[in-house]
Amino acid sequence: MQKRLVRKLDLEKAIAKIRPHQAPKAFLEQYTISPEVAAEILYIAAYTYNDIIDKTVVDLGCGTGRLAIASVLLGAREVIGVDIDKVAVKEANKNAKEANVNEKMQWVVADIDVVRDAFDTVLQNPPFGVQKRKADRKFLEKSLELGRRTYSLHKGGKTNREFIKTFIEKRGGKVTGIFAMKMDIPRLFEFHTRRRHSFVVDLYRIEGKEHE
Repeated sequence: MQKRLVRKLDLEKAIAKIRPHQAPKAFLEQYTISPEVAAEILYIAAYTYNDIIDKTVVDLGCGTGRLAIASVLLGAREVIGVDIDKVAVKEANKNAKEANVNEKMQWVVADIDVVRDAFDTVLQNPPFGVQKRKADRKFLEKSLELGRRTYSLHKGGKTNREFIKTFIEKRGGKVTGIFAMKMDIPRLFEFHTRRRHSFVVDLYRIEGKEHE
């Protein structure tokens, strides 16, 4: 039985052991979230808002499972990871077994449209819409349908913040927090011109249609 992690540094170290995607696809914008950013997201969710510990969680576009697995390490009751890429989900399943948390996890190879259940918390690092315009909007709409609370990463910037806030409010949701974070990604694809790219992302905390 995995002991619940409390220290942020311990969580970062555990996330660093979760293998990233070995063959990411550019058109799906598969950028593995860094251990530092993943730990920051989960710590905000768990210890600022109490949205992880003993909660049901779904990770939409879970990739190889970093956010999903880290949720269990922090004490989530049950976690489901969903991704359209079967290679990523297969790796996520292996990662969960190695982290000794697979008994609390389920993995689904499918488009996020198939998810129908209700969850306490939705986690997602969706496509930013760079390769396919509006790709992130589908994730936002689905998260509002599924979760009482959502934690969602998006491109930073004032214009994007205004658009996302309006988009969510028009669909019955409410943005209750925006946290700027620095994301670092290595050179993954041919069109990347630098060995490492750093940029600012915003984490949105969103309440679903029924607010407390």
